[in-house]
Amino acid sequence: MGRKSSIDRLDPEIKTYIQAMLASGGVTLDELIADLREKFPAAAQAAELPSRSAVGRYGQKLERRLLAIRASTEAAKLIQAHAGDDKDARSEALTAMVQTELFEAILALQEADEVGEDGDKADPGERVALLSKAAKNIATLTRSSINLKEFQAKVEEATRKKLLEEQRAKLEAMPNKGGVTADTKAAIREALGIV
Repeated sequence: MGRKSSIDRLDPEIKTYIQAMLASGGVTLDELIADLREKFPAAAQAAELPSRSAVGRYGQKLERRLLAIRASTEAAKLIQAHAGDDKDARSEALTAMVQTELFEAILALQEADEVGEDGDKADPGERVALLSKAAKNIATLTRSSINLKEFQAKVEEATRKKLLEEQRAKLEAMPNKGGVTADTKAAIREALGIV
């Protein structure tokens, strides 16, 4: 991978401040740069503060990550609030969140292919290692997703069988009066798929 961005190489206090300001979305890039110069004059004098374009690129990466985290968090909250877990809906949500993270990893991999601030391209060996790791994780996630779908299908089938048994028992317990004949019961059984 190429060099770390100039933001990642900053003093942790400055980096955290930049992240907080970008996450709040309350200032423009020019305002943020001016604020950094005012808040960290020693770093500004030593030319240790990042350029406007570096802050802009970092802000875009941070925004993509924040959007993915927000979406995953909201999905998890909705599922937890509305889904019973008889079909393992939480695992399905977790799988979706992991897929989001893998998507983020692929974005990072694409960014690794870009030319860094120092003009160097990412090391091809590191790129291959990242691709290999991503492929392994995708394969694991795919197996997990398939297993989850098989489990959900089994739960659906068991639920259907249980419902049919309950309907069969209620139908058998129904008296033959009030116009309900054996033929009517047979027609109901046929319509519901009760054998």
